[in-house]
Amino acid sequence: MKVKVLFSSGKDSSLAAILLEPFFDVKLVTINFGIVPTFNIARETAKKLGFSCSEKVLDPSFIIEAASMLIEDGSPGRAINHLHNSALEAVCSETDTTIVADGTRRDDKVPLLTVSEVRSLEDRHKIKYIRPLMGYGRSAVDALAETHLQIIQGESDEVEKADYEVELRSFIRKQYINGDSIVDSLFPKHIQSHVINKKIS
Repeated sequence: MKVKVLFSSGKDSSLAAILLEPFFDVKLVTINFGIVPTFNIARETAKKLGFSCSEKVLDPSFIIEAASMLIEDGSPGRAINHLHNSALEAVCSETDTTIVADGTRRDDKVPLLTVSEVRSLEDRHKIKYIRPLMGYGRSAVDALAETHLQIIQGESDEVEKADYEVELRSFIRKQYINGDSIVDSLFPKHIQSHVINKKIS
């Protein structure tokens, strides 16, 4: 069975793919909104992990809508969820999609679908949606990553990745007069990861 895994080159989506590998034919999919060319980053990480990776480019209007949500709310939660939901809808709409997965974890607040949203996604698209890390808390994910992955970690703006936040931050910095201060004030400081290889056991 083939599973398409939404892939950002971070530790969560990398671990999700690795956990699924014994049971599925894993195909990684990186979502891009045409703001920052992130696919090469994802493709290089995927290759090091032993997976194939494709890019699905969505319309920049999704980023424009997400930026408006961010400004309106004063926080990125709804905006990131909007981008994640849009990505899932796009992948699930492909005719060859039967199973889709991502790296969302037990303790995540965003991006995260509710149970009713998951059921709606599965019912409307006639697919199965899997979250391999849903039973894992942050410390367990960190322990898995420490054991199995070589990663670079740092503040969000300092780490190259292929995720939604990279493009949303870039769009706001370029399109808003005070874009730098908006990004600095509305995105909470947090550590991101970029996987560069598997650890050799």
